[in-house]
Amino acid sequence: MTTPLMILIAGPYRSGTGDDPALMAQNLERLEQAAWPIFRSGHVPMIGEWVALPVLSSAGAAGPLSALAPSVMYPTAERLLQHCDAVLRLEGESTGADQDVAIAHERGLPVYRRVEDIPGYVA
Repeated sequence: MTTPLMILIAGPYRSGTGDDPALMAQNLERLEQAAWPIFRSGHVPMIGEWVALPVLSSAGAAGPLSALAPSVMYPTAERLLQHCDAVLRLEGESTGADQDVAIAHERGLPVYRRVEDIPGYVA
């Protein structure tokens, strides 16, 4: 592998949590667990919430349940996908992750379903 890929990790964040902050934190942790294997394999992991949550905070929003969240969360991932080379879609129902996959397909980006399928995967 000569050029590292920026890989968006997509999966449930708010979905299935009943808006429980502890469950959303667990979902984010699950997304983040894929970051090290991606990095170890020579790529740059990216998660939309890593960008969107600080944007919300800097706008004065109370978090991902604020009225401003819909105008930040999904658009952040869409903007990130203009710079990403691939998507890793983790299991679980997620409207946002499904949108990420649809955008990736529209842009001709590969979508991986398992971290082991990314190019250069190192166990």
